[in-house]
Amino acid sequence: MLGVCYYPEHWPESMWAQDAKEMRELGLRYVRIGEFSWSRIEANAGAYTFEWLDRAIETLANAGLEVIMCTPTATPPKWLIDKYPDILPVDINTGTTRGFGSRRHYDFSSKNYFREAMRISEVLAKRYGEHPAICGWQTDNEIACHDTTHSGSVAAKSAFQAWCKKRYQAIDKLNREWGTVFWSMEYQNFEQIELPILAVTETHPAHQLAYRRFSSDQVISFHNRMIEIIRQYAPNRFVTHNFIPMVDTQTDNYALAENLDFVSYDNYPLGRSDLFFADRPAEEFKPYMRTGHPDFASYDFDQSRGISKKNFWIMEQQPGPVNWAHHNPRPEKGMVRLWSWQAFAHGADCVCYFRWRQAPFAQEQMHAGVKRNDNSKAAAWAEIEQMRDELTTVNFSIEAPVQARVAIISGTVNQWVSEIERQGDSYNHQKTEFSYYSALRQLGLAVDFISTDSDFEPYDLIIAPCLPIVDDTFIKKCQQTSAHFVFGPRSGSKTDELSLAPNLPPGKLQTLLPIKVLSTETIRPDCNEKLFYQGNTFESRCWREELHVPNGATIVASYHDDTPAVVRHGKTTYVASLTCDAFLISLFENLANECAIPNIRLPKDMRIVQRGDIAYVFNYASYPQEFPDQNMGSFILGQAQLNAFDVAVIKINNT
Repeated sequence: MLGVCYYPEHWPESMWAQDAKEMRELGLRYVRIGEFSWSRIEANAGAYTFEWLDRAIETLANAGLEVIMCTPTATPPKWLIDKYPDILPVDINTGTTRGFGSRRHYDFSSKNYFREAMRISEVLAKRYGEHPAICGWQTDNEIACHDTTHSGSVAAKSAFQAWCKKRYQAIDKLNREWGTVFWSMEYQNFEQIELPILAVTETHPAHQLAYRRFSSDQVISFHNRMIEIIRQYAPNRFVTHNFIPMVDTQTDNYALAENLDFVSYDNYPLGRSDLFFADRPAEEFKPYMRTGHPDFASYDFDQSRGISKKNFWIMEQQPGPVNWAHHNPRPEKGMVRLWSWQAFAHGADCVCYFRWRQAPFAQEQMHAGVKRNDNSKAAAWAEIEQMRDELTTVNFSIEAPVQARVAIISGTVNQWVSEIERQGDSYNHQKTEFSYYSALRQLGLAVDFISTDSDFEPYDLIIAPCLPIVDDTFIKKCQQTSAHFVFGPRSGSKTDELSLAPNLPPGKLQTLLPIKVLSTETIRPDCNEKLFYQGNTFESRCWREELHVPNGATIVASYHDDTPAVVRHGKTTYVASLTCDAFLISLFENLANECAIPNIRLPKDMRIVQRGDIAYVFNYASYPQEFPDQNMGSFILGQAQLNAFDVAVIKINNT
């Protein structure tokens, strides 16, 4: 249930046995090793040194720990770069080659790197694939992060040209579907196609979308081959990858996870909150500076569960201050425990803490560990001890599912379209999706993240905050299910090649909802206007669509000038503007009640989620709060009056 990330190569061998003993006493079961150890395993081409790794695995196993082995491909060593310089990617913003000296310095289109990465993966899998101490494998590490999906290299251009030829077959078809007649961009053959980078002004949106699809396919091909190699030599071991869903990968996460046993996630609520909420004023951000936003960690937990299509792992859990955000506060006392429980509540089967001991050197020396670099116990130690003991008390089943009747349709294409065609600097796909998610969570609703290809039948309310491209199969699935659908602005507005829908937006969605978007305006975030809904006044923000609404459709909410802003037809609702949290909460509360989905308006900064027959309650506030539904069941951990930054666990009544 609990684990840790460990780097035996960073520490004297004389420390390993004591480390392993203390890990087991702390209640840890799993230890991840090896993801950055290529230069120690293979100091020169073909000169392998496995003895130290053999002894490290044996030491951990002797203490009763199970080992998760990693392929070390996130950090190709210097000798390999010197031998094959084309491994290094080319920055798409500057055209310069990105250098050696950190990590993830490889190009997914480099044939040399593909071969060498698969070679070292096979060498490790052959040696350790059936080792009795190794329970599973992690591929690479945080694949495609640090903006490494895309490369402007010669290899990438050649591979992209071949990809285009395979997709479009004829150059005339590409010209027609992209609309290259605009600005005299027509091509006579596929070899003329450049990468859509480093142009004077913006490049063709269809060209950009094709390049992102190609780059995603390159990552997936690389990853799938690595999985195949591990499975060939490591039977009956799980294979996972530590994702940062979904935005950071710039890759189709559903496809990337397709061949894994389950998805893992690296959870850093403070570091990522500092980046995600950087534009929030201090009075909004400061209450969450040391806790993270109440919905931010769970937003990624639920995405991980959705990508995995089952339960997931936390492969790295923040135990203290990190080193890589704009600012790096320490977690509030109790938050390492709260984040751990929150992960389990949202579908995690294991939480591994990063890292065992703070490194005294190199880039992450300011990144906290479970122990300090002088080997003393850091603040998180006591909270992990508490987790160890409480897990025995609660004793939940890892087979138990999260109970969700609400789903959000997500996908990387939605992100790509909104990044390519911003239209307004204040529109951010991820923040729009998060606002919808947060509104649902403030009503105590569990949320699944699904793709357009998923089964819709388990859900009563399905929400698409931004779904610019839809196809006929999706429309047919919507018609065949009884769920109520909510579509946010931009939905259905584009063809598959990123042109305007020929019948005006929302395009194919007009089959479900007979409206037309006549025009779109984007306005500054400090120029909000009024939105009227059920006698109350809310806010219309940033993105506003002008709608034509024929007879038969119902106007649900209106702009300040009494024109339609939210429209409903049957079981479909269309929201034509970005709005405030208060409006989304009111809308979703009414729809949940209509769909007979139990919900509750929770106190500010309190959240609840149900997994199996157990409910988990979290108080993110810096003051005690009382859980409002005290007839739900019996408390097996904590009580209805939750202290600041506290957790309660409820065994739900059968009724």
